[in-house]
Amino acid sequence: METNLTVNNDRQTLDLDPRTTLLDALRHHLSLTGTKKGCDHGQCGACTVLVNGRRINACLSLLCMHEGDEVTTIEGLGAPGNLSDLQKSFVAEDGYQCGYCTPGQICSATAMLNEIAEGWPSHVTDDLQADPTLSTEEIAERMSGNLCRCSAYPNIVAAIRKAAGERT
Repeated sequence: METNLTVNNDRQTLDLDPRTTLLDALRHHLSLTGTKKGCDHGQCGACTVLVNGRRINACLSLLCMHEGDEVTTIEGLGAPGNLSDLQKSFVAEDGYQCGYCTPGQICSATAMLNEIAEGWPSHVTDDLQADPTLSTEEIAERMSGNLCRCSAYPNIVAAIRKAAGERT
């Protein structure tokens, strides 16, 4: 089945089996291996990418569902020598250990910061205008779909706060 989409600002046409996941298309057909296959069940967040600016688990989404969509992977957020602010923060705050979950963490955190900027509430803070700080609980709630088996959570939280312009 032919699917036309934009991946990291490059138009792509892929003619693949309709059962091909977005994750497998990215990794095996476009050689974008930054996005990781962790659990392959949507439980770990290692495969998180942005589709039309919103975070999704690429392992749970079929490529053919993304006709005309804009997909951004970790490779589309920045590159060596030209890192995004969030990528720089992850490096500065040592927001990784083994690094396997890091691409998904950064993609998810990118979307999370955009959601906050758009005023999306969470279960922790219904109104960010009343309390604009990013508490540990707030970040944990918003990033709950991304697991780190090395338990680098304190550094991930510090990296997100740094990228958001807050003091750690």
